[in-house]
Amino acid sequence: MKTIFLTLALVAGGAVLAQTTPSTPAAPAQTAPSTPAAPAQTPSTPAQDPATTVGTVGSETVTLGQFEAYFREAVARTVNGQGVPLSDDVLPYFNQYRPQLLDQLVRERAVLQLAAKAGVQADPAKVDADVAQARQGFTDDTEFTSALQASGYANEAAFRSSLTSSAVYSNFLDTLKGRFTFGDAVVAGYYNLHKADFTKKAEACAKHILVPTQAEANTVVTQLKGGSSFEDLAKQKSKDPGSAAQGGDLGCLAPGETVAAFDKAAFTGPLNTPQVVQTEFGWHVLLVSSRTAAGLAPLADVQAGIRDQLGREAAQKYLDAQVRKIRITTVPDVVKLDTPAEDTETPSTPSTPSTPSTP
Repeated sequence: MKTIFLTLALVAGGAVLAQTTPSTPAAPAQTAPSTPAAPAQTPSTPAQDPATTVGTVGSETVTLGQFEAYFREAVARTVNGQGVPLSDDVLPYFNQYRPQLLDQLVRERAVLQLAAKAGVQADPAKVDADVAQARQGFTDDTEFTSALQASGYANEAAFRSSLTSSAVYSNFLDTLKGRFTFGDAVVAGYYNLHKADFTKKAEACAKHILVPTQAEANTVVTQLKGGSSFEDLAKQKSKDPGSAAQGGDLGCLAPGETVAAFDKAAFTGPLNTPQVVQTEFGWHVLLVSSRTAAGLAPLADVQAGIRDQLGREAAQKYLDAQVRKIRITTVPDVVKLDTPAEDTETPSTPSTPSTPSTP
């Protein structure tokens, strides 16, 4: 777990909530720690009719009920990223972002309207496969529904709808990106102007399985040596919900991003060999697949990414121009609620930026 996992980044979570494109919905974690207790909050305004209009996008009406569902999903992405399931106690700490999220919601609806006019759709078979994959490991519908709710979704239909919208948005953006091409001189110019962006710290790409005891960690190592799949064991046994659903994958870590013992093992231990590491979170079975040294990446290694970045920026500018042509209204006063008072006990805010939960 990266050191950010030590605390809940609830206030800093606003940076995560402020997206220009929708996040890919996360599969519900099969295990999760208990949410830290927080004082129950009473909304600052009486409950309102879910059918209340909070915005319009062209001829489409956006209701308060739709916004509340969107708000829960957005907050859940943030707290789930810190390794914690969504609970109603957490929601009030994000109230300050409600008007901002309303703006984000209506913009997404506008883009989806543009995508529909362009004939862009999600692949139903791909959505079905994603839902089926998310269901793996749950014993019954009740267990799966409970995990979905901890991830901000009211039910499977809401999860499926979110997957579909995300796929349409992504497919539409890819379609737009294909309209823009960039020559070698443009790519080289971008590279020369942004060399700092391509100067990387050392990295260790790793995955882990977090268990409570050394004996359990040793058992996992034995199972791995016997041919068991690391990904399957992580999904079944890992107590880090931020990575368990991804088969324990932590991505590539920079020095200092993890607690000391984990960091040392990631950067000095053997490659492609399970290590057992103890930290304050428990016992980790760590597998480091590769390491890269710090330095400036060669242009040849990053030019594909630069073209993708330039295409994405051009597509976003085009989208912004098209969205401005759509008549959009919002009623932010309807969605506003008070944030808990500063003297209320709140979860700690880390001094580092909010990132997904990893050791």
